[in-house]
Amino acid sequence: MNKITRILSIVVTCLTVGYFSGIITRSAITTWYPTLIKPSFNPPNWIFAPVWSMLYIMMGLAAGLVWDRIDFEKEIVKKALLFFAIQLALNALWSYLFFGLKNPMLAGLEIVILWLMIYETYIQFAKINKISGYLFIPYLLWVSFATILNGSIWWLNR
Repeated sequence: MNKITRILSIVVTCLTVGYFSGIITRSAITTWYPTLIKPSFNPPNWIFAPVWSMLYIMMGLAAGLVWDRIDFEKEIVKKALLFFAIQLALNALWSYLFFGLKNPMLAGLEIVILWLMIYETYIQFAKINKISGYLFIPYLLWVSFATILNGSIWWLNR
């Protein structure tokens, strides 16, 4: 596979994960989520779809650039992509825990693990391709904010 094909295939994979996470989220956004007490810094609902779409595209681009180095740094690339796959699965799991199971406490515990996996993926990606590392910074920042938001929602509704 060439570089563009690798990048596009991972971007599509990330967007697909986001799409299925959105399916889980969609019904709860109009039924359960409005009933929760939220902190004053809770963003409007409309902001989440464009932000996540951009983050999924950036994640896919980062992973594609790393994957493109597989012929030159096979073991470190495989390790980095394993961390990437784990964090992507945890990303999807969070939506299920928070919106599907309607369990902010369990989602809050899981998002801490997700954040750690994102951070480790960032570290691994930055070793292989600096741009890939930079592309992960907005994701890390957004999930940092989401962790605080998740914890605040849990605290206000316990």
